[in-house]
Order: sequence, then C-alpha cells, then structure tokens
Amino acid sequence: MDRKRKKALLESILFISGDPVDLKDLRRITELPAGEIGFLMNELMAEYRDRNGGIILVEVAGGYQLVSNPEYAPWIKKLKSVSPQKLSLAALETLSIVAYRQPITKAELEQLRGVNSDGVIKSLLDKRFIRVVGKKEVPGRPLVYGTTREFLQHFGLKDLSELPTIRDLHPEEL
Repeated sequence: MDRKRKKALLESILFISGDPVDLKDLRRITELPAGEIGFLMNELMAEYRDRNGGIILVEVAGGYQLVSNPEYAPWIKKLKSVSPQKLSLAALETLSIVAYRQPITKAELEQLRGVNSDGVIKSLLDKRFIRVVGKKEVPGRPLVYGTTREFLQHFGLKDLSELPTIRDLHPEEL
C-alpha cells in the first residue's frame, strides 16, 4: 500500500471512530509499524492545519481525533444546540487538585480544600472526569482518585504533562 492510501486508511478510521484512537489501536487495526503511523499522523495533522478547513486532526487524550475547527464553534453550537458541560467553581477546584495530586484520597482532597467534597466528587465521577484508581495502603484502605481520558479530552490535553505549571498560571507573581 502506498503512502497516500495509508494516510487515507488512517483518516477513515479516525472519521468513523468519533473518539480519540490511540497508537496501539491504530497499529492493531492497520498492522503498520508504530513509527510509520506516527510519521503519517504528523503529516496528516500538518495537511489539515495547512488546509485551514472546518475539520482538523488533533492529538488528544493519548490518541488522535478528527474534530471541528474551533473557529467555527458558534455555528456548530447552533446546529447541535448543546451547551458544553459547565463545572462549578467547587468542581473545577476539586478537579484541579485531583489532576495535580493524583492519586489522591477523599480525606487528602478535603484537607486541601477545607470543606466536605462528597457532592463534588460524585458529580465528577458522574461526568466521568475522575475515577477510582485503587485503594491506598493505609488503615481503612481509602479509595484513591485520578483523572480519566474524558478529562483529557474535555480539556484538549494529550496527557497530564500538558497541564499548566504554577509559573504558567501566575508569571507576574514570580
């Protein structure tokens, strides 16, 4: 199969999926080497970017996904008439603590926040932004929480290393 057809194959898989597809799944489906897939995906991303069209290819949540160009979001929202998931300040605060401190127990989270977090944790679990990742090896074996692929996808992150640092958030204070 020539390079053009390989890129078309990858593109069709991403189009049909609708969700991010990771490199492991692309390798399993296409039987192409990981290095070649990575190279072809970079070429496809550049082609979509240079085309400046309504669809772009992004690397998100540990995989690749075809998404609408954010430039056209106001019109897409009219079509879909779906408002984005809104998070309360308490949910954003809790989610950021989990993201930066994971794995973290409810007690550790509440100690940092200074308030009970039962409702917020339930809400974030329901939205699938956090999940139980295990139990801490201490008396009582409390549950520990971590972020999910949906969290990465919602915030447009490839992985947790893309979270901003304190320096990124408050450069004027440093």
